[in-house]
Amino acid sequence: MKRLTTLLFLLALVAPVFASPGAHGPNGEHLDGPASVTSTGSVPRIETFTELFELVGHLSGGELSVMIDRYDTNEPVLNGKLEVQYQGIKAQAKFHSDLGDYAIDDPKFLQAISTPGKHQLMFTFVAGNESDLLEGALDVPRAAQHAQAGLPLWTYWAGGAALFLLAGGLILRRRLTAKK
Repeated sequence: MKRLTTLLFLLALVAPVFASPGAHGPNGEHLDGPASVTSTGSVPRIETFTELFELVGHLSGGELSVMIDRYDTNEPVLNGKLEVQYQGIKAQAKFHSDLGDYAIDDPKFLQAISTPGKHQLMFTFVAGNESDLLEGALDVPRAAQHAQAGLPLWTYWAGGAALFLLAGGLILRRRLTAKK
């Protein structure tokens, strides 16, 4: 029974090390900081909607990929015509029937919206006899300057190992003095 109690005590000492400041979740996000608005990490994302349509876009892989759904039913709207405008630069989207997305790959447009900061984009979407204007902000973060919160991870492991060795030393000392 003493061994079980000692083992549980040691585990209780070491457990906080694994969830200490700077801990990371399954996708590498910091668990001790505020929750981020986007769940895609560092990929710039835009979301906007109107009474008719909902638009979600991601800037990655050399294109702005946009998905458009009906706002009421969440049904994808396919084979429409999408145009996007940013500071006087207009670009037409190409519809990818295999993925169901609209892709903007115009180099001049992508260069303009890839700079860090918030970019107000205006989308004109036409599907059949329906058309709509959707406006949203694409927030492009600064280049990946991953600042680590708190101490480096190895310091927490070293602290846990030190506590484990200290507890083991105390147990060993106790056993040796008990035998005398």
